Amino acid sequence: MTSAAGHTLVARERRFGHDAAPYVMGILNATPDSFSDAGDYSDLDARVERGRRLLAEGADLLDVGGESGVTNRPPVEAAEEIERVVPLVARLAAAGAAVSVDTYKSGVARAGVEAGAVMINDPSGLIDPDVASVCADSGAALVVTHTRARPKQKLHRPHYDDVVDDVRRLLEERLDVARAAGVPDERLVVCPGPDLGKDPAQTIELLRRLDEIHALGLPVLLAVSRKDFVGALTARPPRERLGGTLAAIAHGLDHGAHVLRVHDVAATRDFLAVRAALRGDVPVPDDLLLADELRREPVKEEGPRVAKEAAA
Repeated sequence: MTSAAGHTLVARERRFGHDAAPYVMGILNATPDSFSDAGDYSDLDARVERGRRLLAEGADLLDVGGESGVTNRPPVEAAEEIERVVPLVARLAAAGAAVSVDTYKSGVARAGVEAGAVMINDPSGLIDPDVASVCADSGAALVVTHTRARPKQKLHRPHYDDVVDDVRRLLEERLDVARAAGVPDERLVVCPGPDLGKDPAQTIELLRRLDEIHALGLPVLLAVSRKDFVGALTARPPRERLGGTLAAIAHGLDHGAHVLRVHDVAATRDFLAVRAALRGDVPVPDDLLLADELRREPVKEEGPRVAKEAAA
């Protein structure tokens, strides 16, 4: 198969052309127990505001998830996941956002697209094949992910003879399921599943050989933000993994990633802007200057201490 060069991803009425890649997908949790935000956005209004902020920072898509991937909690019932996801999707889609729903349940996927989602990001490798049918019927795009772990399951010391070969083979199998359900290639994306059913060393081997995933001929979603392998390399907790995440993104882009799924949209956009300029991918005007107000941090007033010393 050929690479995804020139491939246009179609997600209902949206079209994402390869020439404009990479696209930034902002992570928007609708859960109380995410590993990365610890329930900071606890109600619908806070989550909507968070989504709007991610869009203002430069997200092309928002990936809304109603069930955390943490493995020390039981699965969420579909009805509860729908209750978390649908109002959020509806409000953001009504405001013009391109919204993806992160789910492996066909009932949640169906409710999500009915609320206006244009993509389903299935982290399970289509454990419920009807997710593909929902995408076929609605015209939504579908992300097919590699994992040998069942949802909410962590594999301890998983074994692969060749992790990249396993990723390719399983993705090919699950893509066949999606195509048989009626999802055309123009609406398919693959995710090699960093950390999903893989230990940190296996994830690193997979990312080193990311080029080999292009043999599938489809756009590649890179989901490396704040992941365990970054924490293992840097010995940092999730919110302190931005530097490591950006290094992984740089590597992924050098190896042809098309969609970046990230928590830190503004920092990712800054990284992309500087990278594009230094690579010569965008013109840099001769009169480029730094605004005076950005030249230095404002001096902080010392408040009562200053007044006390002046009185003395």
